[in-house]
Amino acid sequence: MLSRTLVSAFKRQFSSSSVAANRAVVYSQNGNPSDVLTALTFPDLPPPKPHSVNIRFVLSAINPADINTIEGVYPSKPTLTSALNSSGLGSPDHPVFVGGNEGLAEVVEVGDGVHGLKKHDWVVMDKSQLGTWSTTRNVNVADIIKLPFKETDGLSKAHGATMTVNPTTAFNMLGEFVDLKEGDWVVQNGANSAVGKLVIQIAKSRGLNTLNLVRARDDLSALTRNLEELGATRVLTYDDLKDRTTRSKIQEWTSGKDIRLGLNCVGGEANTAMVKLLGHGAHLVSYGAMSKQPISLPTSLFIFKDLTSHGFWQTRWSKVHSREEKESLIASLASMMVDGKLKAPEHEIITLGANESDEQVTQKIRLIFSDMAQGKYAKKVLLKLEDKE
Repeated sequence: MLSRTLVSAFKRQFSSSSVAANRAVVYSQNGNPSDVLTALTFPDLPPPKPHSVNIRFVLSAINPADINTIEGVYPSKPTLTSALNSSGLGSPDHPVFVGGNEGLAEVVEVGDGVHGLKKHDWVVMDKSQLGTWSTTRNVNVADIIKLPFKETDGLSKAHGATMTVNPTTAFNMLGEFVDLKEGDWVVQNGANSAVGKLVIQIAKSRGLNTLNLVRARDDLSALTRNLEELGATRVLTYDDLKDRTTRSKIQEWTSGKDIRLGLNCVGGEANTAMVKLLGHGAHLVSYGAMSKQPISLPTSLFIFKDLTSHGFWQTRWSKVHSREEKESLIASLASMMVDGKLKAPEHEIITLGANESDEQVTQKIRLIFSDMAQGKYAKKVLLKLEDKE
């Protein structure tokens, strides 16, 4: 339960903000996003300190990990801020977390000592849990990466707002574990997930073949068509793997060549069935567990096929790789997007209007998360927080 002091702070914030100046979606305690998120109006930012910039967010993504972060069960933790207001929420007396981990921002003001960035440049986040559900933020230049392209170059806002989580995960999993050559095969489950679709597209751009596993469903033909349009080589269901003739079909498709990389985001039986398709010396990379079931691997694969199993988390990758490597990764992905090799995810933009009160925006944002929990959003949700401009 919220304290009476905090409830009073909420009420003061709501009543004093009929028109937003700057606004952020914040929370002061962990819990269900549809219960704990609130909109917070705050004053204009002061000029940036040396080696920092003021940025304005163009679009900000909502990812499943954001929900886990707000619930307090995600390994990457945000930092409390007390610099948004002098009193009430976001002040030293009532610090808050600003939600959001991924987004596209535009530089609006540059501090002293900043090199290589100027006003109107597009940037993405190079620090996890920076708080992207906001109109503006002041950030250290070490926490952002400049994009080499903008909208005039063919890079869409949706591309920029969704660049640093799923595309980086897909790209790195295809390159970090196995030295794949043109014509090699990759197998993945959850192939219709956001990362799965990106794996298909990146693999195609590299001349790799993909064997893509999905759940059986009424609209399987439509889904198969969609994945093939993205570049999928073959699409099978988990039920297909129960048919003894499927293994011979796969041998024919691959010309008997070992599949040396498997990507797992499901776990449970779907993963156990998939790993049996892997060849000698293969690597299994797990980056999710949508089934919420543990990974079960036949011991024989380790003994007789020398299977290696890895876990992959993009946040950890970012922590152990250099600034130059991360900039190169973002530049590669941006180039693929501009060249049409990577499509922006299907998305829906939800605007949190400047003329809406904090109370109205709070109700709207909580409803979004309530609807997401009920599966009412089939597309990626992108937030556009309007400011007073």
